Amino acid sequence: MKNPVKVTITGAAGHIGYALAFRIASGAMFGVNQPVILRLLEIPQALPSLLGVGMELEDCALPLLYDIVLSDDPAIGFRETDFAILIGAKPRSKGMERNDLLLENAKIFAAQGKSINQHASADVRVLVVGNPANTNALIAMSNAPDLQPQQFSAMSRLDHNRTLGQLANKTNSKVADIRRAIIWGNHSVTQYPDISQCTINGQPAFELVSRDWAIDHMIPRIQRRGAEIIEARGLSSAASAADAVVNHVHDWVLGTPTDDWISMSVPSDGSYGISEGIVFSLPVTCREGRYEIVQGLEIDAFSRTRLNITEQELLSERAVIRDLLNQG
Repeated sequence: MKNPVKVTITGAAGHIGYALAFRIASGAMFGVNQPVILRLLEIPQALPSLLGVGMELEDCALPLLYDIVLSDDPAIGFRETDFAILIGAKPRSKGMERNDLLLENAKIFAAQGKSINQHASADVRVLVVGNPANTNALIAMSNAPDLQPQQFSAMSRLDHNRTLGQLANKTNSKVADIRRAIIWGNHSVTQYPDISQCTINGQPAFELVSRDWAIDHMIPRIQRRGAEIIEARGLSSAASAADAVVNHVHDWVLGTPTDDWISMSVPSDGSYGISEGIVFSLPVTCREGRYEIVQGLEIDAFSRTRLNITEQELLSERAVIRDLLNQG
């Protein structure tokens, strides 16, 4: 059996954290031969609920779970951690403007970036889930000057998975037979779900579905799927979000299939003309714990317009929180 991997989850008593902890401890993220130590981090007022999560994890008697640490202290929660999954974020309250939400969460993720920089493993990998995820990842990364930007990412895998699900339903296909979907940009209503490179059983997707369906139905549905789920169940996505976290980290660590890629929000390096200094969802392949941005894909006029829209939103978000960047 290997040495245990230390995984920190912030907001661990929330709906996503609760759904996620058991998946990690059961081996879904790192494999059935990889033991884990869970460091579950919460705000002080959520500690009683977090204690209940810890009790349930103990009651599962999971053989891969070597230890559970429950805390409201980031110095303890991030100590020597190998993976930091940042879920906890301030939700938007009634009457709150988007810029106010950005600034409130910026303070949280700036502090977490500093704590990760100080206490985590030098090889830590950080996945930001709490919204606005892309800009929160930029803030955390900017406040961890001793770490490399490539150690940070934000989650667009849920949108990627939603795209696969919608395309499979439309074409009466299996998700496993679909390759090369892309989510470009921000995890927001400006994101661009792109199936122009997709194949289904080796056949181009646009031979099975029309471009009009993609533009008029699929794209707006993926962009607003979170709101659709809230309307249906009265709560935001939890199980599907936790599943996407598992998928994201699993592929980042263990690699992507040779004939496919995934969508990850990563620091832009200028690929596809996207401004550097923002965290942007791009198609990537992963190998040996590292990702590489897929290069050389054709960007038509329609796609370029969509990329520009989501890029401008991220640049606008960055402008709002600029004072909290580079404060390491």
